[in-house]
Amino acid sequence: MTGVQTCALPILGTTHRDAIASMAGVPIGLSLTLIHLISIPVTNTSVNPARSTGVALWVGGDAMGQLWLFWLAPIVGALLAGWVQRQLLDGGRPTA
Repeated sequence: MTGVQTCALPILGTTHRDAIASMAGVPIGLSLTLIHLISIPVTNTSVNPARSTGVALWVGGDAMGQLWLFWLAPIVGALLAGWVQRQLLDGGRPTA
């Protein structure tokens, strides 16, 4: 799971219609901080697929072979976070 998926659920939760809108930046910022503190020392991670693409184009080689994962993982993670938010946290009720 990359940083984007980890941050998608706090974003969905804090921007929900029942959430306190003025406090949305706090959990989003803290989750991004946690992502960076944990993953940068381990993998020198990027939470932005566009940044990963630029580096891969510059470096080439194995980085280009791994680039598909930096685009696919955030998309799958965002879809999973949306499903979790709607089915498990909202109780499956429609959002209208």
